[in-house]
Amino acid sequence: MEKDLKDIRKELDAIDDQLIRLFSQRMDLSREVAAYKKAHALPILDTGREREIINRVSLKAGEGREHYAKLLYQTLFSVSKAYQAGQLFEPTLLTRELEKAAENAAAPMPNRALVACQGTEGAYSQKATERMFEFADILYMNSFNDVFNAVEKGMCPFGVLPIENSTAGSVTQVYDLMEKHHFYIVRAARQKIEHRLMALPGVELKDIRQIVSHEQALRQCGAFLAEHPNIRATAMENTAVSAAHVAASGRRDLAAIASQECGPLYGLDTVVESVSDTESNFTRFICIAKDLKVFQGANKISLMLSAAHKPGSLYRLLSLISVMNLNLTKLESRPMPGRDFEFRFFFDIEASILDPAVRSLIQQLKNESDQFAFLGNYEEMR
Repeated sequence: MEKDLKDIRKELDAIDDQLIRLFSQRMDLSREVAAYKKAHALPILDTGREREIINRVSLKAGEGREHYAKLLYQTLFSVSKAYQAGQLFEPTLLTRELEKAAENAAAPMPNRALVACQGTEGAYSQKATERMFEFADILYMNSFNDVFNAVEKGMCPFGVLPIENSTAGSVTQVYDLMEKHHFYIVRAARQKIEHRLMALPGVELKDIRQIVSHEQALRQCGAFLAEHPNIRATAMENTAVSAAHVAASGRRDLAAIASQECGPLYGLDTVVESVSDTESNFTRFICIAKDLKVFQGANKISLMLSAAHKPGSLYRLLSLISVMNLNLTKLESRPMPGRDFEFRFFFDIEASILDPAVRSLIQQLKNESDQFAFLGNYEEMR
């Protein structure tokens, strides 16, 4: 006789009641294991023991269910290790630094500062800087590396850099430099990007044979460039620098892709009002500082780390975040120089170091990583 759905669910509820009791008993034993490991200075991770259990339970699960049993127990191990880590947690240099920053997190972000950014007047970096600081004294630099150096060497307290675009993806040069320099993110902002094709007064589209702009801007206008294969695209260090170059060249076959503000600044006219691939084009900018500072409203954490080059290592890192029920808003991988097929990962998490449990999580992620860097806890302006 076929069971009624209501009766099946009643049986499932009874099994769930048994499972949660057994789960609680298992977590109690995990606490005892943690106490033993702490007393005998043993590590939390025991891969041999985990492998033994997974092999045993997968056989008992039966054919066709062994992979599901493996996934279930991998998740259970992650929960158990996170619980044990909480029991074993002791302050480290990293957590003490985070605690100190959390104690001073009530201070507001200053609205007046000397800020380094790449480019010149009319650059999108300038617009992002002025959004982050009401009274910004801007120090223009020739390159992204110069911005990092200016902050790292104390030339100015803050620097603003583009980190990713909604259509063209990450600014890879900035990501590569993030691995080289010591810094912390203290704020982020999303800046609307509105690319125009600009040239000397009187120039028409049919006259143009070359377009200059930043490589990211050229990628963001790929469809327009594809429609005009007779026009050569050349990358320059900045959109505003490109506009200044067109103005100084005197050439009537040359145009720049830049912001509307560059027109009156450099005496250029708009040839085509919008050349972006999409109207919804945003670039995310970060504001960096030399010292670890957390300001009012900080609700996002950025981390850089590398996982061991073996199966399951990235999963273990992600499971630690999942157990905490935190929202992972970004996961970016970058090749590690000089190491074949090994990657460094960039994480963005919606969280605050004001929460002691988050500080404990950060320490756990550090413990599980071959290389680790806490990049900052900050507010993101939209």
